[in-house]
Amino acid sequence: MGKDGDLMEKLVSLCKRRGYIFQSSEIYGGTGSVWDYGPLGVELKRNIKESWWRSMVHERDDIEGIDAAILMHPRVWEASGHVEGFTDPLVECKNCHRRFRADEPTVAETGQCPVCGTSDAFGEPRMFNLMFKTFMGAVESQAAVVYLRPETAQGIFVNFQNVLTSSRQRIPFGIAQIGKAFRNEITPGNFTFRTREFEQMEMQYFIHPDEDDEWFEYWKAKRLEWVESLGIRPEKLRFNEHSPDELAHYAKTAFDIEYEFPFGWSEFEGIHNRTDYDLRRHQEFSGKRLEYIDPVDRSKRYIPYVIETSAGADRTTLAVLVDAYREEEVEGETRVVLGLAPHLAPIKAAVFPLVRKDGMPEIARKIHEGFRKEAIPSIYDESGSIGRRYRRQDEAGTPFAITVDGQTTEDDTVTIRNRDTLEQERVAIDQVIGYIRERVG
Repeated sequence: MGKDGDLMEKLVSLCKRRGYIFQSSEIYGGTGSVWDYGPLGVELKRNIKESWWRSMVHERDDIEGIDAAILMHPRVWEASGHVEGFTDPLVECKNCHRRFRADEPTVAETGQCPVCGTSDAFGEPRMFNLMFKTFMGAVESQAAVVYLRPETAQGIFVNFQNVLTSSRQRIPFGIAQIGKAFRNEITPGNFTFRTREFEQMEMQYFIHPDEDDEWFEYWKAKRLEWVESLGIRPEKLRFNEHSPDELAHYAKTAFDIEYEFPFGWSEFEGIHNRTDYDLRRHQEFSGKRLEYIDPVDRSKRYIPYVIETSAGADRTTLAVLVDAYREEEVEGETRVVLGLAPHLAPIKAAVFPLVRKDGMPEIARKIHEGFRKEAIPSIYDESGSIGRRYRRQDEAGTPFAITVDGQTTEDDTVTIRNRDTLEQERVAIDQVIGYIRERVG
């Protein structure tokens, strides 16, 4: 296995060992490409989502938030084009009976089956709809069919007039949402990068059709700015423009923000000019007018264009984890560090008594309790040597470690160690909370 494969293997191992991400239903052998976030993982992902929500909704006056339901009227997906067009070509190997995407390189280019290696064993390609289908009510009939949403955007579009009226916004304005979506992927993989259940952070910005190019460039710049605020190295990021044959049916222009993962450059956020496709389709299928009426000149009516920013919460979390992972040689030993930006780190500070005597545990626990009262995530640890405790927290991504030692009992100061620089500083106990809060954002 190459260096990049080793990195992913090491990261997957660390994620399980430190409580970031677990295989779903692992005690039953696991569920394919479905993952559970552990105690640290749920905090990291939550911090990323809160950072997104703060930048999109709380720090702006022109974007409103909603939380639309996962189950929607089946006509929504007819209007959006998902019932008819949300498909991938699927082939089945007659030898091993495994199914694959027909456009996979190993299938489309060589004719070799990725599992059994035989050629000329594929049946004819057939189109496979990626939406999960279920039934609403007691009777499993065609009339009762509903779908698990394959994207969160449609919940925004069908609520366009509701939000516009209730919030008294004027164009340009946006609607933001974070929520689960589901796609019955044929070949998911690469850890949490491509999964069947995932979470999206989407914002649809409604604009005058004549201003679409201007707003598209604006949101490209704003989204890259936010991504870099997560601490991801700029040299690992790039924009990739969709060619005309890659554009989705609803898009006039589309750019992806890509990260250089160990498995190659791959997108985790997209900025799309969806034109007026979605609102126009929902107006047609629902029979409800979805035009915007200028409040100053009511003779001006138009269906707004939409600039979409769509980020995968899971993919963004994976990019943050990959970018933060590093190994260093310190005093002849390998130190594994998860160099997460302090404002994203699940645990902000670890509190240690140097030894379990002389009143040190009691002082350390009091400091830990002080963090809890201030809602600053911290952890108390008295198990093992101080060096081993430091290493555990380096792997967990904790930016600061606070040690209560013999000097503490003399002058009420503690040692604060910086995860990244390894520098240590003496700080008065009554200044510790302020010291940490100032540095973790």
